[in-house]
Amino acid sequence: MNNAYFGAEYSDIQIEKELKKYNVTYQKSKKIGQEIAKLLAKGKIIARFNGRAEYGPRALGNRSILYQPTDKTVNNWLNKKLKRSEFMPFAPVTLAEDIKDCYKNTTGGEYAAQFMTITFNCTKKMINECPAVCHIDNTARPQLITSKINKEYYDILKEYKKLTGISSIINTSFNMHEEPIVYSPDDALKSFIEGKLDILAIGNYIVHKKG
Repeated sequence: MNNAYFGAEYSDIQIEKELKKYNVTYQKSKKIGQEIAKLLAKGKIIARFNGRAEYGPRALGNRSILYQPTDKTVNNWLNKKLKRSEFMPFAPVTLAEDIKDCYKNTTGGEYAAQFMTITFNCTKKMINECPAVCHIDNTARPQLITSKINKEYYDILKEYKKLTGISSIINTSFNMHEEPIVYSPDDALKSFIEGKLDILAIGNYIVHKKG
């Protein structure tokens, strides 16, 4: 397997049809990856819906909620927004080329980490820079991303690193507690509105929270 993006994909025409139904404020972006990275660097919570849905138990960027990894308190307040239990930890997505800067003893686990299914011990740099995704025992369960696996998603993280110097962001599943990961544009809009998240990046559109 080169990736797990086996699900449905929706065109901008299909997405805009749903946006009009929900009467939300939105705009089309020519450089949505750069915009997402800038918003993340400003501390915005981004719900991302793009490309083919991921198959399996993990959100792998196309149906994910993204946030900066620097705020250690996020585990409490973002879980409350999503109506999840406070002990459900967040995982990072990390640039694959920076694996040695962020994690220890990774040899043999790199492939599994592309699918967010293995934990590594964190380096001091990772613990200091990304406290929101380091567990109490100083481990983390990353998703390693490359341009080959998912170029648009990789470009967001690459741009975020340019802006902040940090190689990881929070990636958690885009859903409310006890709901499946969103699949369609309709699912995405319902979950975005219910969770009162800051921004929905859906296809090439940016949707802003009301109020």
